[in-house]
Amino acid sequence: MQIDHAFPGGNILLEKIEGDDVTLRQDLRDTEGWWFYWCFRVRGAAGRTLHFHFPDTGEAWQSVIGVRGPAVSRDEGRHWNWLGRGSASDFSFTFGADDDAVRFSFAMPYQEDRLERFLDCHVGHPRLRRERLCHSRKGRSVERLHLGCLHGAPRYRVALTCRHHACEMMASYSLEGLLEEILGDSEAGAWLGENVEFLAIPFVDKDGVEDGDQGKSRKPHDHALDYGEHRLYPETTALAAFLPEWSRGKLAIALDLHCPSIRGPFHEDLMSPDRLRDAGNWARTEDFFRVLEKVQQGPLIFRLADSQAFTTWTGPEGPKGPVAGLITTWVRTLPGLRFGTALEIPYANAGGKEVNQESATAFGRDLARALHRYLADG
Repeated sequence: MQIDHAFPGGNILLEKIEGDDVTLRQDLRDTEGWWFYWCFRVRGAAGRTLHFHFPDTGEAWQSVIGVRGPAVSRDEGRHWNWLGRGSASDFSFTFGADDDAVRFSFAMPYQEDRLERFLDCHVGHPRLRRERLCHSRKGRSVERLHLGCLHGAPRYRVALTCRHHACEMMASYSLEGLLEEILGDSEAGAWLGENVEFLAIPFVDKDGVEDGDQGKSRKPHDHALDYGEHRLYPETTALAAFLPEWSRGKLAIALDLHCPSIRGPFHEDLMSPDRLRDAGNWARTEDFFRVLEKVQQGPLIFRLADSQAFTTWTGPEGPKGPVAGLITTWVRTLPGLRFGTALEIPYANAGGKEVNQESATAFGRDLARALHRYLADG
């Protein structure tokens, strides 16, 4: 039997194997404090039942397994299912006779190969152009996608960013669904294709995504906080230079997609944490979210009341007001912007509904419908 993380997005520290009991912990690498991302592969365990233990979960709220258990893939990470509700620190799995390689993760990874499959399905599409934003620190090509009205002058421009925190993979499925709707033949896709140019950065922290980093709270600060005076990362430096030039005063909306923590109040709801950061921006953001409530069709339901009820992200002592260096704080300085906001897509549970590859993608299509209606109505 072999347990490893030698694949894109892999992250695990193997402490010991005693019979059928396996003790592991997530690799925090350059993370400040604690976070919960892990993803590993087991080979050569066909016919066995193994018990996996994560003993060092920290404080009571610091679970490493979410509300629907770990995610499991039997096909090298293309398709994932939740194992089921259980403990926040251990789980068991019985390997079938044909289970030569099984991957386990705290959620459902979205890597570069998934994006490549999506783009391959749309090669030659007149409403899609692929460019390079920059090269990452490790020399990877960081994708910059342009979609929608690419020929002629668009009425509006919209910026979409994802994976400022490398581990927040469920947001990537929603971004894919949003892009799919823009490229489709629906009423929303047709109108957006004629009137809006979209800029999408699928992996802001490209190295972190492929290397399997936590990304959240990276030392000395993470990518989402790298929009101040002293930028550290080539992706954020390139985006901060490109976005004002590209927008040309037509940037109407900037939407930054994230995932929250994995258990507890507000972490299991579709919501935005921006209400406390900028009152004027939030008033305009609420208008968009009211449209989203009306047009959504998918299984995951956004409720504006969840964001309105949100008080702080980390408790009563959490930050209030604009956060220096945060992308949504910086982007609001660009001329013409109606609103810029972050949107949290939960890892496994959203308002009691299951978040998975299909439902998260469907929510992205709902976001595209909301953008169509919000912009078309002026």
